[in-house]
Amino acid sequence: MWFSRKQKNRRFNRGHVLDVKLRSDQVRATRMRLAAVVLGVSFGTIFGLYLVWRVGEWTLDRLVYENSSFAIQEFKVRTDGVISTEQLRRWSGAKVGDNLFALDLAKVKRKLEFEPLIQSVSIERVLPRTLSISVHEREPIAQVNVSGLRPGGGVQINVFHVDADGFVMLPLDPRDHAVPLNQQKDLLPVIAGIEPSQLQPGRRIDLPQLQSALQLIVAFEHSPMVGLVDLRRIDVTSAQVLLVTTDQGSQITFGLQDFDRQLRFWRKIRDEALRTNRGVIASLNLAIWNNGFVRFMEAGTVPTRLPGPVEPTRNRTNRRTNV
Repeated sequence: MWFSRKQKNRRFNRGHVLDVKLRSDQVRATRMRLAAVVLGVSFGTIFGLYLVWRVGEWTLDRLVYENSSFAIQEFKVRTDGVISTEQLRRWSGAKVGDNLFALDLAKVKRKLEFEPLIQSVSIERVLPRTLSISVHEREPIAQVNVSGLRPGGGVQINVFHVDADGFVMLPLDPRDHAVPLNQQKDLLPVIAGIEPSQLQPGRRIDLPQLQSALQLIVAFEHSPMVGLVDLRRIDVTSAQVLLVTTDQGSQITFGLQDFDRQLRFWRKIRDEALRTNRGVIASLNLAIWNNGFVRFMEAGTVPTRLPGPVEPTRNRTNRRTNV
């Protein structure tokens, strides 16, 4: 009796196991079919998108980026300084025949603004075949002369230009000037007392005395003294005052601030000296508030105008040229 019961239980368990295995195989087969369908649809979708992308890319290349109808044939270059338009075009790296749409305008802009002589650039495409470049140059208002060794032996003077913000530049090669040097009449004042290690083209000098000297030069150009004398040399060695030498040999001491007041006082003393026939000012200290120690040159010792720096400054013009 117990044996018979045991046999029945064994047959029942075997049937249940077979039924479970059958169901598992069906579920696994269903899942495999579903996975295959999903993979097929995904692959088909990706392949379709890739095909559309490649066809679109080929179409853009043929119709736009490789289309000779958009090849650059003309450059419109405008600058407010004296760099020749041909030099600006060379610095841009763009060439006649380059595709106007394939050209990376941001890269061209960076290349031009990397040049220390250039402050800002704007570039635009003018369909169908023109690239327009507008350049705002840095304008030097002073120069720094540094002695250096000549490659072949001996000593030479290396000249650096500085703009009103204190950015250092190397002088433009005369061959790259749009305006001949002999047509530029104004001369740059020389700033003395700058360490050679601070003169790195494209970098700004933050020395307070230099910044004050540059502010003085700008203020002088709008002062009552402009046209009467020229600033030839500004010594920034002292941390308290600026020592200025004019083209007449006068030594003028300025404080580091309030240049408009000091320049007006200089004009007042000069006019009074002319009215009383005192002659040319030998030295004048304008750093003292509302006062100034003045000494005049003796008769017969007034020098002729001192020679100016070798490097001339540049006159800003607005030029637009098609290249």
